[in-house]
Amino acid sequence: MNRACVTGLLLILFLAPALYPQGLAASRIKDIASFEGVRDNQLVGYGLVVGLNGTGDRRQTFFSTQTLTNMLERSGITVSADQIRVKNIAAVMVTATLPPFVRKGSRIDVTVSSIGDADSIQGGVLVMTPLKAANNEVYATAQGQLVLGGFSAGGGGNRVQTNHATVGRIVDGGLVEKEVPVNLAGKTELTLVLHGSDFTSATRAARVIDESVGSDVAKALDGRTIAIKIPEGYTNRVVEFMAVVENAKMDVDFPARVVLNERTGTIVLGKEVKISSVSIIHGSLAIQIGTILGVSQPAPMSQGKTTTVPQTTVSAQEEKGRVLTLHEGASVEEVVGALNSIGASPRDVIAILQAIKAAGALQAELEII
Repeated sequence: MNRACVTGLLLILFLAPALYPQGLAASRIKDIASFEGVRDNQLVGYGLVVGLNGTGDRRQTFFSTQTLTNMLERSGITVSADQIRVKNIAAVMVTATLPPFVRKGSRIDVTVSSIGDADSIQGGVLVMTPLKAANNEVYATAQGQLVLGGFSAGGGGNRVQTNHATVGRIVDGGLVEKEVPVNLAGKTELTLVLHGSDFTSATRAARVIDESVGSDVAKALDGRTIAIKIPEGYTNRVVEFMAVVENAKMDVDFPARVVLNERTGTIVLGKEVKISSVSIIHGSLAIQIGTILGVSQPAPMSQGKTTTVPQTTVSAQEEKGRVLTLHEGASVEEVVGALNSIGASPRDVIAILQAIKAAGALQAELEII
């Protein structure tokens, strides 16, 4: 992607909020906050995948054969781990997310990841695995045929692999066995928690909630937490009241920030980024060193030998410095346009913005990823 395309894309992204009415850019409360207590729960379990085509754990992974031994003993078959010589099993960790309000018998997706030295778990079947939460209680079980987004084939030095062959998913492979209680009946107050801490956004959220309900019920406690009293008209309709609150729309405020990715040369600037009065001199020095191989030919009938003679050339070229002046309060569009006018590439812009920040003229947070 050339410099003109990159700059054009940046300008489109930054000018977009100004091209559309402010109301269309408003976010719903449900997209920037969540009610306290209404959340997901993470589950994890240790299991065994069977039915692999010789791509399972090898002898270096002892716990997979021990797991198989314990499983066989529970089925009434006594066997020593030293007697097992199989390559079609793999020890795995099973993870899942338990959404709020799920009931017993509900289905959830699970992710299966190899923890041994298996080459691939393609075509394997997960044996029933209990999934536990942080309190060490079982909330679901998982079992089923694995589906991978890639494959691994071949052997020895000839192997073809696409994507990741040691992680798979089982759609609806988890069965909920225990519910997480969330009781909304009889509540007189709710707590709304913003995903990001910002006093301006918290104050705006409390104001738009009051406007949506038609009464003074919301109060911002800090930059992230909002306490909401349930009106008398919604005493027995708490869920309906929560739906009204989460669909209220507001303009989200955020700090001025510049994000730089030095690996890819990506630059993202917020619309509130401002630059104080500053002058920039941009130029570069190019040095080229080359070697020309000449041939030294001896005279006829002489005893000399033909040899090559290296001739080194050195040239240096320094571009004329280009001067750029940014006035007080320059906006994002002005900054990007000005840097593009002096021929700065995305990586040059990164270095220039770092220098401006070091000089104290960049009125924004500078984050490098």
